[in-house]
Parts: sequence; C-alpha cells; structure tokens
Amino acid sequence: MESKNRSHCPVTYALDLIGDKWSLLMLRDIILFDKKYYHEFTQSLEGISTNILANRLAMLEGNGILLKVRDEQDKKRFIYSPTEKGLDLLPVIISMVLWSAKYDADTVAPLDEIKKIEQDPAAFMNKVRSKFSGEKMPDPVAL
Repeated sequence: MESKNRSHCPVTYALDLIGDKWSLLMLRDIILFDKKYYHEFTQSLEGISTNILANRLAMLEGNGILLKVRDEQDKKRFIYSPTEKGLDLLPVIISMVLWSAKYDADTVAPLDEIKKIEQDPAAFMNKVRSKFSGEKMPDPVAL
C-alpha cells in the first residue's frame, strides 16, 4: 500500500494531518469549548466556511482524530468528539495557548485559566481528558 504522506519525518506527518489553518481550531473547539455539533463550529469567531468545515471534519474523522456519531436525541444531527488520537493532541494545543498568551498582548484567553495551566499543565490536561473518558458513545456511523 502506497503512503499518502510526503515523508515519514514526524513534523511532516503532523503537518500533513493537522497543519492546515482550521484543524487545530476545530479540535480546540471540541476539546476546550465543548462544541460537538456542526452548527456550533460555524459560530466560532474565526469564521470557517461550511465547505471547509465539512472537508476538515471528514479529514479529521478519516484520520482517526475525531469520531462522528448520530445524536440519539435528534437522528438528523451528528455529534463530533475526539478519539484518543485526537486527545493526544491536547499538549500541542495547550503549548500553543501558553505560547500565544506569552507573546500576544491582546489575547482573549482568560488570564486565570492561563495561570492554572502554567501552574500544573498535567492537572489541567487530566481534567480536560476526564470530560471525554466517561462518555458513552454510540457505535460510529457507517459511511
């Protein structure tokens, strides 16, 4: 089977999966801001277009970073949640948050949250991960 990666360099591999302008923002929204429905992503401040949103959700799902399941309360909707592979990107997202908070004087990140993360990044990440560990997820939707 032919590899679709440009190379097997670890940085290239990561960039090929999540190095676009939107993927980490969508993961941020799911993991940190508890978004899970398609329409919630369209309301993000960054203003993603629906065609790019649909493309990135499909790409993240296809690469095992997100799980897409039918909402049991409303069968017309789907719920997006991070897989273990997606949650393993939390340190990357947190590092970006801390780096940006340090260098962006106009950051909108709440300073009290930044201080919590700086004091104990592992505890913060464990707390975030725990939101997803107890979820009962229905079977993945067959495409």
